[in-house]
Amino acid sequence: MGLFRSFVFLLMLYLLQGSNTSLVRLNNNGYEGIIIAIDPAVPEDETLIEKIQNMVIDASTYLFEATEKRFFFKNVSILIPENWKSITQYKRPKHESYKHADVRVAPPTLPGRDEPYTKQFTACEEKGEYIHFTPDFVLGNKQNEFGPSGRLLVHEWAHLRWGVFDEYNDDEPFYRAKSRKIEATRCSTSITGLNRVYMCEGGSCVTNRECRIDSKTKLYEKNCQFFPDKDQTEKTSIMFMQGIDSVTEFCNEKSHNQEAPTLQNKMCNYRSTWEVISNSADFKNTTAMLAPPPPPVFSLLKFSERIVCLVLDKSGSMGASNRLNRMNQAAKHFLLQTVENGSWVGMVHFDSSASIKSNLIQIISSSERRKLLESLPTVASGGTSICSGIESGFQAIRNADFQVDGSEIVLLTDGEDSTAKSCIEKVKQSGAIIHFIALGPDAAQAVKEMSIATGGKYIYASDEGQNNGLIDAFAALASENIDASQQSLQLESKGLKLNSNDWMNGTVIIDSTVGKDTFFLITWNQQLPSIYLFDPNGIPMGTFIVDSASKMAYLSIKGATKVGVWTYNIQAKASSETLTITVNSRAANSSVPPITVNAKMNKDTNSYPSPLIVYAEILQGYLPILGANVTAFIESKFGETEVLELLDNGAGADSFKNDGVYSRYFTTYKENGPYNLKVRAHGGENAVTWNLRHPLNRAAYIPGWVVDGNIEGNPPRPENDEDTQTNVESFTRVATGGAFVVSNVPQSPSFLDLFPPSQITDLEATSNEDEINLTWTAPGDDFDVGKVQEYIIRISESILDLRDNFDDALQVNTTALLPKEANSKETFTFKPGNISEENETHIFIAIQSVDKSNLTSKVSNIVQVALFVQEDYIPDEIHPDTSPDKNPPKSGLSIYALVLLVVGSVVIVSLILSITICIVNKRRNPRRPRTGF
Repeated sequence: MGLFRSFVFLLMLYLLQGSNTSLVRLNNNGYEGIIIAIDPAVPEDETLIEKIQNMVIDASTYLFEATEKRFFFKNVSILIPENWKSITQYKRPKHESYKHADVRVAPPTLPGRDEPYTKQFTACEEKGEYIHFTPDFVLGNKQNEFGPSGRLLVHEWAHLRWGVFDEYNDDEPFYRAKSRKIEATRCSTSITGLNRVYMCEGGSCVTNRECRIDSKTKLYEKNCQFFPDKDQTEKTSIMFMQGIDSVTEFCNEKSHNQEAPTLQNKMCNYRSTWEVISNSADFKNTTAMLAPPPPPVFSLLKFSERIVCLVLDKSGSMGASNRLNRMNQAAKHFLLQTVENGSWVGMVHFDSSASIKSNLIQIISSSERRKLLESLPTVASGGTSICSGIESGFQAIRNADFQVDGSEIVLLTDGEDSTAKSCIEKVKQSGAIIHFIALGPDAAQAVKEMSIATGGKYIYASDEGQNNGLIDAFAALASENIDASQQSLQLESKGLKLNSNDWMNGTVIIDSTVGKDTFFLITWNQQLPSIYLFDPNGIPMGTFIVDSASKMAYLSIKGATKVGVWTYNIQAKASSETLTITVNSRAANSSVPPITVNAKMNKDTNSYPSPLIVYAEILQGYLPILGANVTAFIESKFGETEVLELLDNGAGADSFKNDGVYSRYFTTYKENGPYNLKVRAHGGENAVTWNLRHPLNRAAYIPGWVVDGNIEGNPPRPENDEDTQTNVESFTRVATGGAFVVSNVPQSPSFLDLFPPSQITDLEATSNEDEINLTWTAPGDDFDVGKVQEYIIRISESILDLRDNFDDALQVNTTALLPKEANSKETFTFKPGNISEENETHIFIAIQSVDKSNLTSKVSNIVQVALFVQEDYIPDEIHPDTSPDKNPPKSGLSIYALVLLVVGSVVIVSLILSITICIVNKRRNPRRPRTGF
């Protein structure tokens, strides 16, 4: 029995390792639990469902062959929006929700931009967030540009599931190979084609000419494109261009192109995609199948009214630390503001037993909300029986003739319950989603397993009321299955401990994307404070509704709220007072996406001293918001808070610069147990949306094909200038990222230096005559905090030697390089020496940093730079095709120079020979008389 319990515990640790919200599991080589969700903003079209099914069927077969008969798609749920018409075959979802969707079929990031992509902002081998397909793509209207949808789904699935990256690079479409030849960035180099300038004007496109060399980059000019041959024999690679008919495999060690400047090479240390996939847990836990797999099984699931039951702990321990009252404040905020109109809500109380205090009521107006407020508990007493509370919650749902499938239980408890494990399996089988709010340091952790297994949220709140954790927890329970315009967004959450007559002053910004149904909530724990609220014009707002019993006051502004900076001044009227303010609002216009913030940790469980990474993504629709000030507040079990500034600089913990994802390492653990994450984002004058030329990890666009030597082109990809930016008005947002658990933190502080500098990932190099200029973002003494002691820069003529034998490579003198504080911009210029003549045009560079304890970072990304390029080594202005089949590796001389050299040599040799013969003859007859006629 003890062995079984140990196995279950280890299994749960495995399940909780990643914070990715996917419910996918691998069972006998088949992927189960895949969710494809149609966005509520997509117009109803039943054809879309059929096309999704066909795409998955084709993808499953292609995936099976591409992975050497290992993986296939076993069952897939298609989530249909609530606003589509109901059909008998549609079933109600259970644990499935939009939050868990692996594939989102949603409008494009910008009109006309139908490129598929995977939201992927973590390290190599780590799972992505979701795949984004547009309706036009799924319907097959973009097949010429992106290839068959089934094949492309496999390409994106590799991003999502195995954490590999693309093997093309739209920003660096060409590179100079070690052979001194200009190559198209691709994997493998055996993919053949033509390099041509392809121009489009007035709806017509023509191939103007062959590509010229840019005098600055020594590569092909900006408008040059690589057009693959339609007929190929090469089988790799799916992560380059799966739309080529012959391509059926991922690049492996033999076919992988390590020279190309691909994201796969940069992010995965120059390993091939198949090496990464082969190292995955999926691969290690399976063997190749002998028989073909069965076709995928589909479930069509449609959202309907939200069904929620609050299951609230009123045991004796809830009378301590003001817990009961704080729970009531948070629940009232949820009932008055967060839960959406049309939802069905019920309430259960439990201590040693449970009772239904309110059967399900559909919220249509404020009267139903107020009626539910009357059902909140007023007295704390008794023991703790969590299973009784959950079972009564299920019964309340059944009493209203609803199925438990797909319903939500919001369970709040502060106590341990040794019997809670007895109903775990029943809860899992129920089809309900359990959201667990753990209050205080002794909350039953068995419920966490229920929450994770059913796809619910797990949030921790300490007893420190000024951190506002309970109200934040309930505010995070807005429905994720409705249009974003209907969701309640948190604009402010702040609290302070004050003495009598002290003030809590501040501002909150109502931007134009929100302002509908704005709700201001003030709480205290002793005496009603003085409350002053002013609109952007300085006009004082009306009287707050005061709930003396719950020690809260609120102001609800129906309809539109004035855009601008609102000011609040709240004065404490008692000593040792705790005041909080919370502000929520909804989207002002259903056709304009509101600015949203999502926060998460890279893991749900962690063991000291391994670092964690905090992520916060700021979006408007699917467009990233750049230049915001983003701060993470990480609260420990006993309420101690660590503050981190998150960055979107493409360095340290942040994988990609300017993608709207702000990141930072977290290492300052205070104690074992649960921690909670809250993020505050503020956009001021520097905040912008950036109309990116393309999202990261987008599918390769096929510019056209070479057929019988001629190019059959596609229309050009819709592009935006990469520097196009749109200023965003000021805004504020707050988001709760949920709880995570840390173990093995030592009881007494450790004085050992356990954390090395973070890896430099944004090293760049340029050459200027005989000098090399390097730039990168400074790491810190401990990952991205502090300052390193020194940098070690090494160069090599071989990228593999530099990667595998960094310590043996030629070291650059860096005595003049004084490291700066973490996240500063570093620059360094040096002259390379001891480079052999044979490879003098081509070297590789990498950096390693060392801290004061002599701990070293991982070796940086490797950069390539061309040096001492002589004109004789540059291809002609009009260059022949560079595909491997059509052009063998060139020598350093151009063809015209070679012809001139040969002709010149013949002339010189002939002239020398003639002179020599003449001299010899004269020596033989020095005085011979001239002969006349």
